[in-house]
Amino acid sequence: MVKRRLFQGAVTLSVLGVAVAAWSFFIEPNRLRANEVTIALPRWPATLSGLKVAVISDLHVGAPFVDAEKVQQVRARIDEWHPDLVLLAGDLVVGHEPGATVLSPEAAAEPLRGWHAPLGVFAVLGNHDWWTDGPRVAAALEDVGVRVLANSSVAVDSARGRFWLTGLEDVWTRKTDASAALSMVTDDAPVIAFTHNPDVFPGLPARFAIVVAGHTHGGQVRLPLIGAPVVPSKYEQRYAAGVVVEEGRTLFVTTGIGTSIMPVRLGVVPEVALLTLVAR
Repeated sequence: MVKRRLFQGAVTLSVLGVAVAAWSFFIEPNRLRANEVTIALPRWPATLSGLKVAVISDLHVGAPFVDAEKVQQVRARIDEWHPDLVLLAGDLVVGHEPGATVLSPEAAAEPLRGWHAPLGVFAVLGNHDWWTDGPRVAAALEDVGVRVLANSSVAVDSARGRFWLTGLEDVWTRKTDASAALSMVTDDAPVIAFTHNPDVFPGLPARFAIVVAGHTHGGQVRLPLIGAPVVPSKYEQRYAAGVVVEEGRTLFVTTGIGTSIMPVRLGVVPEVALLTLVAR
């Protein structure tokens, strides 16, 4: 009787293990979650309350389950929201993970061609973009109509008022220079900053109303009670995903679309995010 129960338990665990592995490698990485978040900001004017900012990161075009058709699906889902602004927070291209198809920057950017939002579609580069060929990735994005910002700021004038958009370089592969970017801001209108890696957040000035980032993939694997065992950040789970408020400053980290190192996701569904910024 005891041997039978042990055998049944072993079989059950084996089946469960196979099911979890199948879900992690073949089902969850191919899902897409629409994450809508309303964020109240203390330094956000009432005139701009309700601004809708769509955020995607870590497309890693060529990763398993991320082909041109998937990028079009991402675009279509975001377009359903009719956002005012679209931000691409880095890592257009994929690395050499198992199952990946390494594409040229031009091929990776092509599915983004002609994308339009009332206040623009902007991007920053990520570590994989620079490890591939940063200038070429930037040129490919610009060619399809996506404006790339690198330690620079642009004024965005909407019908409801002006704000500034700052794009900061990736902290792993470049020098992040917020001072240089803010030197381009010529008035006291609010500033949205976006970058690839959230590790820069603690050192950024309070002048930014909100900072948006990606890079972490939410750890790709999140376990009950434990959380994400591995997060590509020196702060580990502190900036893994979602809204973080520290000392009155706000950060949002998206879990991204693709995968890196290993083509696996468990408990961290790929997402497109819509941030609605409101005055506190």
